[in-house]
This record gives sequence, structure tokens and C-alpha cells, in this order.
Amino acid sequence: MENPSADSVITTSKNSRARRTGLWDSWADDAFIRDVELGVYFDPAKLHVLNHAGAHLKVRGPLNIARPIQGWPVIVQAGASEAGIQLAAETAEVIFAPASNIVSARTFYSDVKGRMAKLGRNRDHLKVLPGAFVVMGETAAEARQKRARLDSLVHYDSAIASLSIALGHDASRFDPDGPLPAIPESNASKSGRERIVELARRENLTVRELAQRVGGYSGLAFVGTPVTIADEMEEWLLTDASDGFNIMFPYLPGGLDDFVDRVVPELQRRELFRREYEGSTLRENLGLPRPDNRFFPRQAQPHAR
Repeated sequence: MENPSADSVITTSKNSRARRTGLWDSWADDAFIRDVELGVYFDPAKLHVLNHAGAHLKVRGPLNIARPIQGWPVIVQAGASEAGIQLAAETAEVIFAPASNIVSARTFYSDVKGRMAKLGRNRDHLKVLPGAFVVMGETAAEARQKRARLDSLVHYDSAIASLSIALGHDASRFDPDGPLPAIPESNASKSGRERIVELARRENLTVRELAQRVGGYSGLAFVGTPVTIADEMEEWLLTDASDGFNIMFPYLPGGLDDFVDRVVPELQRRELFRREYEGSTLRENLGLPRPDNRFFPRQAQPHAR
């Protein structure tokens, strides 16, 4: 079979995206008149019936709610399998990206953004946001002690069950105090399994230590002082490893307070974090464009309120 031309790839991507978002364009933005005196609820001329009939799904439409203020909800994808990356490049606006180190993150970032360009999409119309676990201390040593304490609180029975799920293999048979053995292929998330195996090798963790890490949080972690955490985030943001972060906290409300009161001001000082919001919707604050309505393209798009 011949490779598709660039034009056919772009057309396929646009058609695929259109099929997935068609219902959100069922109504023009000003379709709902709601005139009680005239007894008119909506203008029928500003309604589109999708009548989609695909290989696996048929839907007549229309959507039973008005078009969202954002045009469409922000489309979010998670996962780093080959199919997942391609789906994100074609359709997503945010990726909750898995990342354990900056080198692999740069490779992932370059891959998905490069695919977007080949598909005719603007690279800036998708934000790569890896999950980041933030543990702050007055000193780096204190932060590391906090992280170790958190990991130790995960009960082994729960931890080994979490590790088994992540690996797609029964880890309860492994030597708890030995290294992680070779893991066969399974139906578990391939990217997730590879990330766990790489973590065990990189930090030379025993099965018990790895299980407690997985039972707590095993992904990207910024562990340090406000300055060192900001340093690491700055490197990620300025070297095409991410567009931002999906921040996770070790405990609440203290972990959140530490980040907001100590790390955010440091990021603001470096002009890496906003001082006020750009708009009133998630789409605006992510710097994503409001999509045009494909069925009513000429109408003026209202500002979100």
C-alpha cells in the first residue's frame, strides 16, 4: 500500500476531528431566542442535525444543550502510546503527559508537536502538561525527608497491588527486598509499564521501595526548596519539555499553601506565571482559540461572559 500524501493526511485529520466534535456545533451561538411573549424558544434555521453514520456509531443529533461558551469543551488526552500520541496530535488541545525526566519529556514534546505540524495544526493549539508532584522544604534535605516519609506511609499490601496493576503482572510473587525482575509484555498501559521499569532501574529501587513509590506517586516530582523547584520548572518550560504542569500536592491544604505562597511568587518574579487571568474560561486562560462553528461560520462569535 502506498503511503498517503501530505494532503490526504491533513484531510484525514480534519475529517476525524470534525466527526468527533460535530455535535458541539449543533446550534448557532444565537440560536436560542427564548422570547416568552412571542412563544419562540429557538430559531430553527440556526439548528443543524448531524446525522452521523459511521462504522461503529450512528447519531442523529442535535445536542440537547446550547453550544458551550467555549465553543467546544477543551479536549484533553492522556497517555503516551503510539495510538495515544497520534490521537492527541489529531484532536487534543491539552495532553496530561507522562514524564519522569526532562530528556524523555523533550522527546515526547518534539514528537507530538511535530506530528501536529505534519497534520496542518498549529503547534501552539495543544498544551503539553505533565503531571508534577511537588514536595517543598526549607532545605533540599528536608524536602527529600518529606518525600521518603510519604512513600513509607503506603502499606505494602496496597502498594504491591498498585504495582501489579501498573505492570500488568502479579508483583506479589517478587522478592520484596530484591530488584525488579524482567517484566513480560501485557495488556497494561505500555507507556506506564515502561515508566515504572525505568524508575526502578534509574533509582536502583527494591520491589518494596518501588511498590511504595507507585502506591504513592511515581511520576515526575519536583522535590526541593522554592528556588530549586522554580529552577527545574523554568528549565522544562524554556527547553521545550512542557508548556506547563498539572500540579499535584502531597497533602492538603498544606502542600497547596506551600506552592501558592512560596513557589508561585518565585515563578512570577521570573515572569513564568501569570499575575492575573487572561479571561473567564479555561480555553482563554490556556491561550487556546475558540473554535468556529463549522455549520454557522459567518456569525460573529460572542465573548465569553
